[in-house]
Amino acid sequence: MTIKCGIDLGGTKIELLALNGDGNALFRRRVATPQGDYRATLIAIRDLIENAEQIVGAIRQVGIGTPGAFSRVNGSLKNSNSTCLNGKPIHYDLEMLLHRQVRIANDADCFALSEAVDGAASGADTVFGVILGTGVGGGIIVNGRPLSGPNAIAGEWGHNPLPWPRDDERPGPSCYCGRSGCIETFLSGPGLSRACASATGFNFDAAAIAENALQEDAACETLLQQYEERLARALAHVINILDPDVIVLGGGLSKLARLYENVPHYWGDFVFSDRVDTRLVAPTHGDSSGVRGAAWLWE
Repeated sequence: MTIKCGIDLGGTKIELLALNGDGNALFRRRVATPQGDYRATLIAIRDLIENAEQIVGAIRQVGIGTPGAFSRVNGSLKNSNSTCLNGKPIHYDLEMLLHRQVRIANDADCFALSEAVDGAASGADTVFGVILGTGVGGGIIVNGRPLSGPNAIAGEWGHNPLPWPRDDERPGPSCYCGRSGCIETFLSGPGLSRACASATGFNFDAAAIAENALQEDAACETLLQQYEERLARALAHVINILDPDVIVLGGGLSKLARLYENVPHYWGDFVFSDRVDTRLVAPTHGDSSGVRGAAWLWE
């Protein structure tokens, strides 16, 4: 039996999932990501794989999803919000450390792939997968395969400017990428919390803002409506360019159930069409989509 393993390498946690040939989970484990320590991050991945092999046997197919993309110039990682990984030859170093072939892709690509294979977007020709979490990313799946592009940045919508900005949205918050007003600075979890602190003086996270809105807190309700309208503008830009069949939301903010009804209500004002048939859906596999998609890199 061939066992494949997916690893979701995030800024706060590393998760491993081992699957059998039918895609059934055999083993799962999470550990905290070593902060700011590249070598310790590699060792944590190795240790997770060794722990899994003690339970399920030899693992030859290892797929990894992580924020960022790989430079076509020197193969090092770039554009990751886990900045200690940037500029490092993580693909090569992992293969040397693990003594086996490794496939690595952007975490949003892995998320989108999982949902396109057997999730909320199963059967769709073109899928745009969105990560709304600590950062904002996107992945594109066409006919069941991730689209990378000659610059390895297909789907990187989070570092485009928020479209159709209003006067009070310019120049926008500073972004770690060196620019201001990126979509990520408005639509990430920290971006929403920052907007909350500015409006209310309280640094609530998305879940707390949503709960307060349910309790008829007018300021939190206004914040969520503002977030939904901004997300609609950002996704309308994607629809105008890519025209996907399905957009799947992932990341912590995807748990806001109201997004799936309210965002399509707004985006019709910005999509260049008389009707919008693109579906906005919640993920079938939730937090597991990224790690499952990393394993599916071997299909």
